[in-house]
Amino acid sequence: MPISNQDLRSVGLKVTLPRIKILQILEDSEQHERHMSAEDVYQALRDAGEDVGLATVYRVLTQFEGAGLVTRHNFEGGHSVFELDHGEHHDHMVCEDTGQVIEFTDPVIEERQKKIAEEHGFELVDHSLVLKVRKRSDS
Repeated sequence: MPISNQDLRSVGLKVTLPRIKILQILEDSEQHERHMSAEDVYQALRDAGEDVGLATVYRVLTQFEGAGLVTRHNFEGGHSVFELDHGEHHDHMVCEDTGQVIEFTDPVIEERQKKIAEEHGFELVDHSLVLKVRKRSDS
């Protein structure tokens, strides 16, 4: 579901052209199942003929993260990538050969993580699971 101008206002952000354009880029990246770095967003804006500077892209992405509109991940070669946060939890597999990111959910893994936390006297409040994978040679 796309993030609207009202969504921006509801988290205390003014609706500006750079913010709208960056949201559009992130929404488009979802259709291609792609996580984007700030540099990727900047390049997509340039390719679209938009005059938005790299510093603005970084600032807006940081604002979006603080407002809960995007999630930052640090699993592709050590640099940050972003995806829209729709409030639905999922985990990631990252191919070490291609950098491809595959999103997945698994109720068994989710339940096991809660139980492990409980066994150690904790309540699980959040987590991030990233599986680093490589295509099997026999497939």
